Amino acid sequence: MTDYIIETENLTKTYPGNIQAVKGIHLQIKQGEIFGFLGPNGAGKTTTIKMLSTSITPTSGSASIMGYDIVKDSLRVRRNIGVVPQDLTADEDLKAVENLRMIARFYDLPKVPSNKKIAELLNLVDLGDVGGHYVRTFSGGMRKRLELIMGLVNEPKVLFLDEPTLGLDVQTRAKMWDYIKKVREDLGVTIILTTHYLEEADELSDRICIIDHGNIITIGTSAELKASLKGDSIIVETKDEESLKTVAEFSGSLEEPAINGKEIRLTVKDADSDLPLLMDFMIKKGITPMKMSVQKPSLDQVFLKLTGNEIREDSGESAFKQALTMRRMRR
Repeated sequence: MTDYIIETENLTKTYPGNIQAVKGIHLQIKQGEIFGFLGPNGAGKTTTIKMLSTSITPTSGSASIMGYDIVKDSLRVRRNIGVVPQDLTADEDLKAVENLRMIARFYDLPKVPSNKKIAELLNLVDLGDVGGHYVRTFSGGMRKRLELIMGLVNEPKVLFLDEPTLGLDVQTRAKMWDYIKKVREDLGVTIILTTHYLEEADELSDRICIIDHGNIITIGTSAELKASLKGDSIIVETKDEESLKTVAEFSGSLEEPAINGKEIRLTVKDADSDLPLLMDFMIKKGITPMKMSVQKPSLDQVFLKLTGNEIREDSGESAFKQALTMRRMRR
């Protein structure tokens, strides 16, 4: 039995006018992992997610979830996935528990077992005490937690999370990360995460996929992607230009040093081991730095290098409509 819960082979989507949104991608997503899916506007990320969640049909190629073909076995796929859009979809004029029961009815779930499941889900995200409260009284963080478990009512094996912390402050966002991890750990759900917060993908994802122009550019762990930049940066500030030129002679630099004003940026293999060597070099040359700092590779730098773009919101069908469509796709 394969360890992959999602597999695609040459998955392609072409729109009228021969517009290729997705150009034959190959994916293998492991059971139980959090898989970060990143891409700038128009990269093909949203189209790929729509195909995997069966809301649109591929032009060619194939994909399966839990061994079910997304086209031939689309109904079985839908029963095994959950979708949490970035837009808030809960009815403000209903209580939290009433929203969850409505979702249970969409999936034709038996009343008694689903009520028990709803109580468990509310407790999972610390909303057990407010399940009987109207959603309009909830804070932004509480509403996001409710949206999260609305995608879990049908006990999916795969959960698609689209911008789960959009609009939240830093502290509330960090708490939401904990709940997402808890969902994976307690329920064993495979999570496909799309986000515009690169630090969020860095924090949550076991592996990250970067897609652009309909092609997958790279897939790997955050550490692997950062390591691909080949080096740390050491920034040295001195009081005169001649000192900068001398620092530029340091043999540990992997690339041509970059001088900007009174600063020089050296790219080294490993700052932890090269920084002491650089300091010894400067001491021998009689140079006293005014300031020194180290920058490790970031996911932002990886993304910019590979795509040449800042990550920004995708266009496409309203997430609200996508969510309602998915939740009504039952037998």
